[in-house]
Amino acid sequence: MQEKSHFIVSSLILGIFMSISLIGSVFLFTNYKLTVNNTISATGSAELDFETDLIVWRGRFIATGDTSKEAYDKIKVDAETVKTYLENNSISDSEMVFSSVDVRELTESIYDDSGRWRGERKIGYELRENVTITSNDIDKVEKVSRDISELLSYGVEFVSEAPEYYCTTLSDTKLKLIEEATKNAKERIDIMAKEAGAKVSKLKNSRLGVFQIVAKNSGTSNFAYDGYFDTSSRSKTASITVRLEYGID
Repeated sequence: MQEKSHFIVSSLILGIFMSISLIGSVFLFTNYKLTVNNTISATGSAELDFETDLIVWRGRFIATGDTSKEAYDKIKVDAETVKTYLENNSISDSEMVFSSVDVRELTESIYDDSGRWRGERKIGYELRENVTITSNDIDKVEKVSRDISELLSYGVEFVSEAPEYYCTTLSDTKLKLIEEATKNAKERIDIMAKEAGAKVSKLKNSRLGVFQIVAKNSGTSNFAYDGYFDTSSRSKTASITVRLEYGID
């Protein structure tokens, strides 16, 4: 009899515990559903193809000599040759900037008859000077950068870098993209809310994605988590994303 009473009490306690657990689970589930259904979010995107309006082209020329004076005299002549060449190709003084001359001492290693290193000795000097061309006339500068090998025939050791392309109206482009991406995100939210039979209320949160600029028709291979800015292509594609979160009734 005592065992039977103990069993009944245990069963009652277990039943009460299961009922409480079930009620708690239902409450949590209901709470979760309410939280999920109280907001709706979507990510909108926008992209724009555009042409750059500014080109920056850099190059450098090198002169060597047994003495620093000999090397300097040569690089002064080379600088005048480069300047004349650029002027003859319609590059104005305001579009070209020459840097200060960088001086480097040249040395060679000394070894004894056994092949052991014994130090270094000075064999001359190397001087370098950079020139930067900045212009809105992209076609003109592109042509000069391609034909720069002509300087080699004048005895100038000129090293040309690839042109870089920029857009001076980039701020306006970015604002336009943000506007379009925001509009796109809101349209997606309205469509989802309509299909769910919900009514969109106030904006709860918004988040701006990274600004990407890649070469036109290059796809997304150059996209980066913290943004990417291509300077190698004249024709570019800019894109941005905007995430919106709205409350719903």
